[in-house]
Amino acid sequence: MKKSGGAEKKKARRSSASVQNGSRDPSSDTPPRKQAAKKDVFQLFAEKVRDHKDLVSRWAVLQETRVEYFRGKDFVSFMKNHPELKEILDSNRNLETEDIANNLLQKNLLVRSDRVVKTVRPGKKKLSTWPAHLEIFPEQVFSENDAFFAWTFVKRRPLWQTLLSFFWPVLTLAICLFPVYPHRCKLLILYSCAGVLLLILSLLLLRAAIFGAAWIVLGKRVWFFPNILAEEATLRELFRFCPKKDEEERPKWTARLFYAIVAVLVILLLRHHAPDEAARARYQKRMSNIIDDVLEWSPSLALSGMMEKQTVVNATENNNKFSNESKATSETLISADETGSFEQHQNDTM
Repeated sequence: MKKSGGAEKKKARRSSASVQNGSRDPSSDTPPRKQAAKKDVFQLFAEKVRDHKDLVSRWAVLQETRVEYFRGKDFVSFMKNHPELKEILDSNRNLETEDIANNLLQKNLLVRSDRVVKTVRPGKKKLSTWPAHLEIFPEQVFSENDAFFAWTFVKRRPLWQTLLSFFWPVLTLAICLFPVYPHRCKLLILYSCAGVLLLILSLLLLRAAIFGAAWIVLGKRVWFFPNILAEEATLRELFRFCPKKDEEERPKWTARLFYAIVAVLVILLLRHHAPDEAARARYQKRMSNIIDDVLEWSPSLALSGMMEKQTVVNATENNNKFSNESKATSETLISADETGSFEQHQNDTM
């Protein structure tokens, strides 16, 4: 009887559990672990927006940390042009742009920042559009008016960056093994590097000459490839050809005349002290010898040079040892002769 009562209790428990499972919300069929592992929709939305090319952003330093940031008005215009991104938010797709940004701020996916330098620098008409240094704003609320928002999460690394991280050690090892390369490979690497270096220097000199000529003649600041020397520019911005809009005041004609005279004097001075043909030939020969020494070096030559050096050292040591032995023998003979002559003198005296 006891066994049958225990079996009935087990059946009752199973039936109650099945009723509870049957009344469970179908949306909760996903196991709890999978629900916890599922990303937040705002996190997915932030990653999608950050990876989008149409959202204009820049890099700056926020409390000694390099961050990527955008302006509030750019975010509003971006959401107007791409309303389909709101579909990622599921049930929150009907939220306004301001509410979406405030949710991102509350979830610490964004942080509102402000420019460090709040005064106009001398010679400029207004503040910088994209400041290079930021600080955290006290009120973390979205705004369009002169507000900057920095991403706080780490951006997903694309595949090419992962491959590049594995490629750098290989490149470093290849650079270290340059002396053992074949002669043709050395020539190819040498002329390729020299060509790239010459291209960079020519580009910098050309843009400086264009800037100087436009500044002196027209009084305008024209920088082609404006971000070529920027430290915090992306690869696309680095090779942008179009110059920036000149937002500074026009220089005075006295300053332009002064720098024009200085430029003419520098050109005349360099022309007067230019090296002659003999000096140029000597310098070219010296550089050719250095390059030939680098290109013609090989491990066999190095080992043969070390063996020859070791042979010379051994020969020198042998010569020194022989000279020391001969010197000691001669000293012994001289002392023996002196002793014999002294004894003979004493015998003669006796």
